[in-house]
Amino acid sequence: MKKILIIFSACLLITAAAHAQDYRTGIGFRAGLSNGLTFKHFITADNAIEGLMSARYGGFNVTGLYEIHANAFDLNGFYWYYGVGGHLGNWNTKYRTDRNYDSSSIIGVDGIIGIEYNIGSIPFNISLDYKPGFNLIGDFGFWGDEFAISVRYVWGDR
Repeated sequence: MKKILIIFSACLLITAAAHAQDYRTGIGFRAGLSNGLTFKHFITADNAIEGLMSARYGGFNVTGLYEIHANAFDLNGFYWYYGVGGHLGNWNTKYRTDRNYDSSSIIGVDGIIGIEYNIGSIPFNISLDYKPGFNLIGDFGFWGDEFAISVRYVWGDR
């Protein structure tokens, strides 16, 4: 009886962990040079859209991304992803010493590459990514310093 209980418990834990590896939707916090909120939703098993609302340089930024996900390292719960998107916002550039004007409305394009881990025992995931951007309108130029870590509460099945 004890062996049956142990085997049943092990099967239940493995099933729960495998079931919790994937999620449909997640919302959480993103921390880096830009801090804010992240919302990710899978539109297919491997493709997601992600929205970011962040603050930097005394202003705000809204970013939309299309991402492609794949299993990483052949380990359950680990995924790498890459994608493209765009951003718009307004920065108060008085916080930057290399500019001689006070504010700038910006519009640009973004790329993203990262890795995430879906925690099997609780409905959270954590991700680390690099999101370079290029402002096309306002404060023109490349921004290559956007490394961030995100923690999301996740739910639903892909």
